[in-house]
Amino acid sequence: MRVYVPLSLPRLAQAYQAGELGPAPLTAFAVTPALREWYLSDDIEELEYAALNRAGLASLRMLAGEPDAARRRVVVAVDVPDRAAVADPDRGLDPASLGEVSVREAVPLAKAAAVHVDADDAEADVAAAADALGAADHGDDDAQFVVDGAEDHELLWFATQEIPNLVGQGD
Repeated sequence: MRVYVPLSLPRLAQAYQAGELGPAPLTAFAVTPALREWYLSDDIEELEYAALNRAGLASLRMLAGEPDAARRRVVVAVDVPDRAAVADPDRGLDPASLGEVSVREAVPLAKAAAVHVDADDAEADVAAAADALGAADHGDDDAQFVVDGAEDHELLWFATQEIPNLVGQGD
């Protein structure tokens, strides 16, 4: 199963140093039955894109709690055995947790398929969105508009070999 693990650049640097995404359990996003029902599509690429976007929002939430982190969302795509990623059936249709799974074991970073990161030009919108999350969560429509603005920026695809450069530890 392909899962999308939300991170920040400092957390990606920690994973790079440790050689794994962990410790377990990890919150990730995947194509779950609830996500399929919500998205109303049978196209696996569209569904995976929806899961990636859900992970992007979770990364934004991390950034809201990490004021010193670069304002760029980070998502690591990794394949894990189906048994390793479990959705909570009690939260399945909760809009806040659509596609959310718990990965029960640390995952070697070498098993990652790709890393998705915001471009530099997204930083101002991502910073504004991180600042607006609290108000958006309390129903402020203007704040929600700002949060949604971060999604206007596509997460760029990077090969795992590029992680050292992304976290400032490349040659």
